[in-house]
Amino acid sequence: MPELPEVEAVRRGLDERLAGARLMEVQVREPRLRQPVPSLAPWVGRRLLRVERRGKYLLWRFDEGTLLVHLGMSGHFTFVAPEAPPGRHDHVDFLFEEHLLRYGDARRFGLILPLEADAERALEARLGLEPWDARLTPEFARERVQGRRRAIKEVLLSGDVVAGAGNIYACEALFRAGIAPDRPAGTLDEEDWARLLAALRAVFEAAIAAGGTTLRDHRTVAGKGGEYRGRLSVYGREGEPCPRCGAPVRRVVQGGRSTFFCPVCQPPGRTAW
Repeated sequence: MPELPEVEAVRRGLDERLAGARLMEVQVREPRLRQPVPSLAPWVGRRLLRVERRGKYLLWRFDEGTLLVHLGMSGHFTFVAPEAPPGRHDHVDFLFEEHLLRYGDARRFGLILPLEADAERALEARLGLEPWDARLTPEFARERVQGRRRAIKEVLLSGDVVAGAGNIYACEALFRAGIAPDRPAGTLDEEDWARLLAALRAVFEAAIAAGGTTLRDHRTVAGKGGEYRGRLSVYGREGEPCPRCGAPVRRVVQGGRSTFFCPVCQPPGRTAW
């Protein structure tokens, strides 16, 4: 599933070409996504002011209303020529003044829905802060998880402290910060959180610059895969040498998800290098 860097790469590509453009036509060939795509006819003629991102969601801000888009596991947008025939899994076309944008989704777990004000408030209430939000301090994070016995990796995946981290970047950030993924979140002190937040921001920024990480489905709006995969330190590298100490990278299962870590660089109880 695309994480913050992949979604941000898509957002930037969409906003660069479509901000200020008027939606001229919408063609829905397959409405059966995670939730059925409603009629988008009322959106024709509206002007797209900008494309924002909140966590792993895209928010298309029109001059009248907002569309919520989630890429699910395999969703992607691609700018195509008007004469390009749709593929088997190309479900929705958005024709703007100068661009035809096509949404494809082999697994059909994505979402394209109008976002009403009350639904947006509910979304905001359950999402954590953005990684670069000035309010996201070590003090805030420590207080948010105070007393929790849940593993820090699972807390990162839940997104209720920091929005946007999925399995790949949670593993990578914990490695950079030298924090064991199964460590109870409530045991992290402010120094731990300072390292972890700095690691998350560094990993996100590097991955965004590389267009994200493509393991299977992710692609940018230009149709290219993300290039960060070759820079992963531990994710997907079970048995390979740790780039820091040379010990074999290990894999365990947490909450039904694979966790990759270095047992030497991220031992239980380690709080600083």
